[in-house]
Amino acid sequence: MATLTSLKAALRQKATEKAPSSPQVRLSPLQYSAGFDILSRGGNTTYASFILPQLSSLLIPFFASRDSISVLEIGPGPVSILGYLPGFLRRKIRRYAAFEPKELFAVSLEHSLSEDQKMKEGSLPWLERPPDIRTMPFDLEANGGSGIGADGDKYEIILFCHSMYGMRPKHAFIEKALKMLVEEPQGGMVIVFHRDEVLDLNGLVCHRTASFPTGVIRVANNDEALDCFARFIEGFVMQYEEVDEALRIECRKVCRALGRYEEAYPDHLLFSAPEVMLVFTPHSTALPELTAHVPLVKGEMTVKNREAQLHRPAAIVRPTEIRHVQECVRWALKHRVGLAVVGGSHSGHCLWPHVVSIDMGAFNQIHICKASGGGEKSGSGTSSLVIAEAGCKTGDIIRETMSSGLTVPLGARPSVGAGLWLQGGIGHLARLHGLACDAIIGAIVVSVNSGQVYYIGCVPPKHRPADAVRPENDADLLWAIRGAGTNFGIVVSVTFKPYPAPTYLIRNWVDPLSDSYRARLELSDFDSLVATNLPKDSSADAYLYWDAGQLHLGVALIKASTTESDLATRTPTPTNAVLELEDGFKAVDGVGLFETEMYISGMHGGHGGGKTSSFKRCLFLKGIGKADVADRLVAAIETRPSPLCYLHLLQGGGAVGDVEAEGTAFGCREWDFACVITGVWPRDQDGTEMAQAAVRWVYNIATDLLPLSSGTYGADLGPDPRDTVLATKAFGPNRTRLARLKYSLDPHNVLAYACPLPKPQIKPKLIILVTGESGAGKDYCADVWVSVFNGYAHKRLTARTASISDATKREYAAVTGADLNRLLRDRAYKEKHRPALTTFYKEQVRGQHQLPEKHFLDLVYDTVNLDVLLITGMREEAPVAVFSHLVPESRLVEVHVRAGERTLQIRRGCHSGNNEKKSNSGMSKLTALGHRPSLVFDNDETGEEIVKRFAEHRLLPFFHDDLQRLADMVQAIPDFPRPGIEFRHVLAICQQRGGLALCTSLLQNHYGGDWAKIDAVACCEAGGYTFASALALRVGIPMVLIRKAGKLPPPSVSVTKPTSHISSLSSGMSTEDRFEMERDVLPKDASVVVVDDVLATGKTLCAVLQLLGEAGIAAERISVMVLAELPVHRGRELLRQHGFGRVIVQSLLVFDSA
Repeated sequence: MATLTSLKAALRQKATEKAPSSPQVRLSPLQYSAGFDILSRGGNTTYASFILPQLSSLLIPFFASRDSISVLEIGPGPVSILGYLPGFLRRKIRRYAAFEPKELFAVSLEHSLSEDQKMKEGSLPWLERPPDIRTMPFDLEANGGSGIGADGDKYEIILFCHSMYGMRPKHAFIEKALKMLVEEPQGGMVIVFHRDEVLDLNGLVCHRTASFPTGVIRVANNDEALDCFARFIEGFVMQYEEVDEALRIECRKVCRALGRYEEAYPDHLLFSAPEVMLVFTPHSTALPELTAHVPLVKGEMTVKNREAQLHRPAAIVRPTEIRHVQECVRWALKHRVGLAVVGGSHSGHCLWPHVVSIDMGAFNQIHICKASGGGEKSGSGTSSLVIAEAGCKTGDIIRETMSSGLTVPLGARPSVGAGLWLQGGIGHLARLHGLACDAIIGAIVVSVNSGQVYYIGCVPPKHRPADAVRPENDADLLWAIRGAGTNFGIVVSVTFKPYPAPTYLIRNWVDPLSDSYRARLELSDFDSLVATNLPKDSSADAYLYWDAGQLHLGVALIKASTTESDLATRTPTPTNAVLELEDGFKAVDGVGLFETEMYISGMHGGHGGGKTSSFKRCLFLKGIGKADVADRLVAAIETRPSPLCYLHLLQGGGAVGDVEAEGTAFGCREWDFACVITGVWPRDQDGTEMAQAAVRWVYNIATDLLPLSSGTYGADLGPDPRDTVLATKAFGPNRTRLARLKYSLDPHNVLAYACPLPKPQIKPKLIILVTGESGAGKDYCADVWVSVFNGYAHKRLTARTASISDATKREYAAVTGADLNRLLRDRAYKEKHRPALTTFYKEQVRGQHQLPEKHFLDLVYDTVNLDVLLITGMREEAPVAVFSHLVPESRLVEVHVRAGERTLQIRRGCHSGNNEKKSNSGMSKLTALGHRPSLVFDNDETGEEIVKRFAEHRLLPFFHDDLQRLADMVQAIPDFPRPGIEFRHVLAICQQRGGLALCTSLLQNHYGGDWAKIDAVACCEAGGYTFASALALRVGIPMVLIRKAGKLPPPSVSVTKPTSHISSLSSGMSTEDRFEMERDVLPKDASVVVVDDVLATGKTLCAVLQLLGEAGIAAERISVMVLAELPVHRGRELLRQHGFGRVIVQSLLVFDSA
């Protein structure tokens, strides 16, 4: 399947051959439009599968901190891609401008954004002024007179959505766009989507990248469609009609020869259209700041991995001192960019496009020293330690240690580097001594959170840098680098425990296989009779490959020995009996072992010498002789796209499985063989369809074997989206712990291009935000409530408190020299510093507008296994509305602790002499808040009994079994109302026996007010009617109906009602209707409880509250009860922004999906 770039080259070559002297002319607007439509709409999966999801995930956090957004789009085409974003993102786009040089497209774009189209898909209905669309190219000149950029216009977002074809040099256009972004601290982003072309951006550094290597264009296989498509790809037509018609015939042949045919699309041709997203910020031009202090690689750098060779990094720096590595980290943190690291350069992501790579090659020293008297007792049979720096290769370490009679159990390739040791390391000593990462007992690491140098585990004092410190989480960090070490810091050196160097007995042989049945039988015998019977000091690797028109099974039998008597012992009898072997073993040392590998000399004439390129992924298998596994292994070779592809089966077991899965980060321990799926092609075919097909084959076989595997090898995996599924099985039971450590040790994702780890999975919990004035007793109450939760007799709960302000105090103390211990524990000292602390925090937030969210998530991720987290020290107004979307699977409740003025003064140590026993200032200050907390606790009395009673009556009910019973009645429906959405069918509660009665009881009992003071229950159609009517009957109060316009008799009051959340999901469009209620159904001073089934975006509820306001009901007299809340849609925040922050909203259930 040809890429569009290779198709363009082939089409233009054909034009040169067939009409070398015939003049060419540009496409007409209609020809261009027809071709563009095929490329952008006709069977193109890229928009729905990549561009829209990536753009949405990028913009959600960016838009969250801004009330309005201005966008400049470069070359949007006939419709803006922004019009297809979710509604809650589109509503923030208030100003839109565009450069669209094609007049036909500009007219179509302007029409799609016009007033009469504002409710249709593809529109931006919340623009505050008409869109400014210019029918001209985005020029490197000033675009004088265009009105865009000429008068200093600034934008938050500048978007190149349809590639940058024709813009040269491309970096200059991006640099111009960067100058048009709004100033810091808010800043902005330039977002580029580009198809099927390597970009040279002259050192611009990406803030974020993403790729879509599987993008495909489907073109109808008929003459008319192919003519439109080929013209568009070529970019021209021939001036003379008869010449052009003759060329069209030839171009159709080219398309049909290079396109791929698939059974699923019998009438179409498929072309590869890989896409990338590149995000730039004003920091993207900061590379000179780094290269002024850190040396660059001199000349061309040799990279082993052919995939990495195709990437264009922003720069490759080669630090020669640890301080250079620290400079790299501090630079990355300052400018909010990622880093890649080069060790042995076998990884496909050691170089990444437009990212700075750190070549650790200058750190190439190996030291062998004696362990100290109190050092590690490894049981390895030696008293030595090996310190290997991160630029060393496996072959270097083996040669150096052999000279001292030692070895380290590293991998089977001499040129691999630190990435192997840190992420596993499967070699021929694995069954005897374990993996390479198992031999790591210490390391020197540069933190990617601070740039601080750490020594962890066992590092001899003379090998510790002068400024290195042992981190508080030493044990966690050592555990993490033993199997996932490329994710948590930049490793400068590791300490290995060595073993006595063995001599190896090795024999290779090849068994030709007559057919598939024979192949399956041989695999079964090899698994059950050979591999199973070998002792730990021996291993049997197998190669399954095709050669000379026949399937072959190659076997390498290796025995490691440190004594003469062992060398005399041959492999077990069953092995020889099954495979009819004769003696013929060869004795080699550790260096010689590298050259005996079968893939080097025994397959296809040898894969060594740089004649081939390869791509690999590795899965762990048990029982390769079982029918389902053996069948898939044999079928894999039968479907190989290149004659050179093979499967390599490395034997495991033994010492690999002796380590508990949780003992190191490398959690995949239960396997018999590591199956390395290896796609190989001649090196002169790099970048061709043959190479692409080999890569696709590797991923297809890996996907096919994944359900039968016990894990995947993380050392190969990186940012490629095809690795995401494989990465879910990379670390066995350790993924959750690794995810937490990643967030803790690399919170800014500096090492974003290592094996992907999931975001920390947060256990659904109750998060109580304890707010109130200083002196109200927040910390005291929180501690008492923790004791109530931890002592709950009916259910085992774990609870603890944490202060969100502690992070600010630590940073304040570091900057000012204040005593941190006293800030945390001494009330008088803290009160003395409070004004300065407040000013310090506000300055921080001005520079880092997402700092409150980060502090909140830091606390949550540090306590993932708790049932209840009580957070004190909150500074944010309406914290539930502000933070709940960040933890959509958890319930957030604000408890406001208040006390009278006299009590506050006493607790603060301020005696005013006022003899009043108690004032109501707590109430007056609560009234002054712009929101109403979920719960309020009056803390004027002494003693803890009243504090405990509050927890028992108001907080423990959140853990009542009836709530879980109700949650279990809510069905989760996947892919409804459209793919990718998991729908929560709340109304299904009513369809289950006892469901409505249970729900009504919970609504009555969980209401935080007094039902005797409520005048009516209000609800809108249709979901609310179901539950509100039953509740009104139960509590004995009237129900007020809110309906669509025209369904109630006059007189009535009405407001505009937007489309509900689910309706907008199903249609993809946002429309409006009207709500109304009877005018005099409620007195002006009535107290109302609004009941609804779901709170998602909050639009419907906002309309209900507006309607009640029109009827004269004050917000303070309204409460809301909903069955299910979906915090990810930020409904509470919408209500607050529309002036309804003082309406108390309670929800029975919380879900993290639609």
